[in-house]
Amino acid sequence: MRIVIVGAGIIGVTTAYELALQGHEVIVYERRGSVASEASFANGGLLAPGLAAPTAAPGMPWKVLSRLLASHARLRPAGLDALAHLPWAWRWWRACRARVHGPNRAAMHRLAQLSSARLQELAHSLSLEFEQAPGVVMLLRGERELKAAQPSLALLREMGAPHQVIDAARCHELEPGLHTATPLHAAIHLPQDGVGNCRQFAHQLKAEAQRMGARFRFDTAVRQISAGSAPTVALDNGIDVPCDAVVVCAGVGARTLLAGVGVRLPLVAVYGASITAPLRHLDGLHAPGPRAALTDERHQVSITRLGQRVRIAGGAEIGGAPDRATPGALRLLYGVLDDWFPGAVLAREAQHWKGAQPMLPDGPPVLGESGAPGVWLNLGHGASGWMLACGSARVLAEGLAGRAAPLDLTGLTVARLRS
Repeated sequence: MRIVIVGAGIIGVTTAYELALQGHEVIVYERRGSVASEASFANGGLLAPGLAAPTAAPGMPWKVLSRLLASHARLRPAGLDALAHLPWAWRWWRACRARVHGPNRAAMHRLAQLSSARLQELAHSLSLEFEQAPGVVMLLRGERELKAAQPSLALLREMGAPHQVIDAARCHELEPGLHTATPLHAAIHLPQDGVGNCRQFAHQLKAEAQRMGARFRFDTAVRQISAGSAPTVALDNGIDVPCDAVVVCAGVGARTLLAGVGVRLPLVAVYGASITAPLRHLDGLHAPGPRAALTDERHQVSITRLGQRVRIAGGAEIGGAPDRATPGALRLLYGVLDDWFPGAVLAREAQHWKGAQPMLPDGPPVLGESGAPGVWLNLGHGASGWMLACGSARVLAEGLAGRAAPLDLTGLTVARLRS
């Protein structure tokens, strides 16, 4: 089959590889100049299936409202721009009910486990060398955070995922650079999870896909797609590209493209932020930053080690634009870093990033047939794109080949959004 993929973020790249591996003729169109240039560019890098969960969860609406105007608010509306997303917010609120959240979380965990296994398989079989570090420590500042973590612990036990609740002393043994003056009640250690450089992986897997014949066309925007037995992709340069199937991995931009073929998804941009800075090295001393990956559960911020750099990621802004700075989000990230690793990085050399994470109101992505003939979906991963990419691509490729999915697709298809 001749298959066109729209979008070359981590989702589009992994999809291109899996389809090329099956012998398809693959063409990828990307409006930016390289792979992983938007939401995949500077994400937190966490690879922790046990932490995959929808933001729509019981109790979350109250948490959002109670912290909305606080200086450390995780979720921030971008002024009046956020009002346009009230219908999406209503659907998100309804998805926070326990009977909806439970199945959605289970679906994300199934996909995350598949994705983790597939990523490890690819990294080993292709000898991919990207920045990685094993181990995730979930920092629980107080008794409140430990209590709130009980559902997550129950799910980890149910999954059989290796984990351990540890005290502050053990936590400081695992991460000796942690600031001892910051209160720490307990932590959850996930020894088999970790962190990886998403953008490095994307570039390396793109090269592998190209070796199998996949073609990447950068600085080329897709203006329109046409559904049918012989779908067509219309490019901004006036060229129409016929194909046998179109796979839409275009993030937030997918909403407009899909509306043109009668597929309407409640997809919005929730902007995340990150800071990446080099470690400060002191003569004769180990770098004071993290060894692997940590999450501050109170503020939902991750601190990860990527080679000789530290990345702090978190926050969420509804509305707004990617080219508009978010001082509040950056204050939150710098504040969490200073709490746990004061003076660990060269702040004057820090790089700030803001990216649009394509998010559906209930949490899981949509995979498979769109309902429009010849148009397939692999999008809506939100902040979990890196964690879910390899599994999502595998599911999509098997579906296009007419084979059974490698996991239960309940809650992962477009059907759930029509009920």
